[in-house]
Amino acid sequence: NFYCIFECITMAEEALPKIPNLRVAQLMFELASSDDKVTELTEELFSLIKEDSMAPIYSNACLSAGVKVDEALLNEMNTANEENAKKLEQAIADAEENEGEIEICDALRAHAEHYCRIADKEKALELLRTVFEKSVSVGSRLDVIFTFLRIGFFFNDNDVINKNIQKADTLMEEGGDWERRNRLKVYKGFNCLRMREFKEAATFFLDTVSTFTCVELMPYNEFIGLTVLVSVLTLKRPQLEKKVVKGPEVQEALFNLPLIKNFLLSFYNCAYNDFFIALAEVEGVMKRDFTLSKHYCYFVRELRIKAYQQLLQSYRSLTISSMAELFGVSLSFLDHELSRFIAAGRLNCKLDKVGGIIETTRPDEKNSKYNDAIKKGDILLNRLQKLSQAVVHT
Repeated sequence: NFYCIFECITMAEEALPKIPNLRVAQLMFELASSDDKVTELTEELFSLIKEDSMAPIYSNACLSAGVKVDEALLNEMNTANEENAKKLEQAIADAEENEGEIEICDALRAHAEHYCRIADKEKALELLRTVFEKSVSVGSRLDVIFTFLRIGFFFNDNDVINKNIQKADTLMEEGGDWERRNRLKVYKGFNCLRMREFKEAATFFLDTVSTFTCVELMPYNEFIGLTVLVSVLTLKRPQLEKKVVKGPEVQEALFNLPLIKNFLLSFYNCAYNDFFIALAEVEGVMKRDFTLSKHYCYFVRELRIKAYQQLLQSYRSLTISSMAELFGVSLSFLDHELSRFIAAGRLNCKLDKVGGIIETTRPDEKNSKYNDAIKKGDILLNRLQKLSQAVVHT
C-alpha cells in the first residue's frame, strides 16, 4: 500500500474523523493475501484495533493475520463498547429532555460515530440514517454521507457507496459549499479507482490536487501517488506534461515519492528500461493494496501497451533487437508481447520475424471512423429489424 511507502504530509486544514479507519482494512487485506506474515504489520493492525475497540471485526482480523483470538481482549473491548454506548444513549436522552434540536442531533451523531469507529457496520448504518434525517443543513447532511461512503469503502459495499454518491450529487445541487464540493470529488475519484474507471478518477483527482483536505480517506502523498498513476495511464502526452510533469503541487510532493517520481519521469523522458523497472515495483505495491489489487494486471498491461505505442510513433521501422534493448527485456518476451497486442489491434505495426523488423502502420482516421459508423449502423438496423418482427408477431 502507498501508505507504507510514502511519507504523510501533515495537512493544515481540519479533516473529518478517520472513522472507520481505512488503514485497518488495508492491513487486514495485506496480511490475508500474504503467506509471509510481517510482524510490523500485525503489530500495527492490532494496535489500531485496540485503540478504537474494534471488537466487531477483531475475529476476522485475527484470521487475516493468522493469530489466535485473545478472548480476554475481545471481552475487554466489548465491555468498553457497551459502557460507551450506554453513556451516549444517556446523553441522547438528556438532550431530548433538556436541549434543543441542534444538541439532540449532535448527541445522535456522537452515538453513530461510536459504532462507525468500532466498525459495527449494520448498527452504524442504522444510526447514520437517523442522523441524516435529523440534520437540517446541507453541510451536515453531506458530512453524514461522507461517513456512509467511508463505511462503504471499508467494507467494499458498492450498494452503500453508489446510493450515497447519488444523494451527495443531489445535495450539491441544493447548494453545497466549495470545501465539500472538492471533498466529494476526491471521494468520487477514489470510487472510480475502485471500479477501474481510471480516466474519470484522473479528472477528479487532478481537479483537487491544490485543494486536497481528505486526510480521513488517505494521506496526501498517497493521493498524489494515485493521481500520477492514473494520469500516466489515461492522459495524452501534452496534458500529462502540463498537469502532472510541470504541475507545481505534484512536483513538490514528488520529492517524498521516489518510486512515483521515477515512474513518471522515466515514462515522460522515454527511458523505457527504467520505466519497466519502476512499473514492476508499482505492480508489487498494487498487488498488496486493497483498492488496487484487482486491477493491477489490467493497469500494467495497458501501460506496457502505452509505452510501446509511444516508442513506435517515433519510427517508421526498427529492429526487434533494438526495441528489446531499449525496454530491457528479452527478444522472446518482446516477440510474444508484440504478437499478442498486434493481433488484438492494440498496436499499429507489423512484425517481420524473418527480417527481425517492426514496421509501423499509420492508421487512417477517416476510414477508421467511416468503418466504425458502418458497423454501428448495421448493428442498429439488425436490432430494429428484430424489434419490428417481434411487434408484428405480437
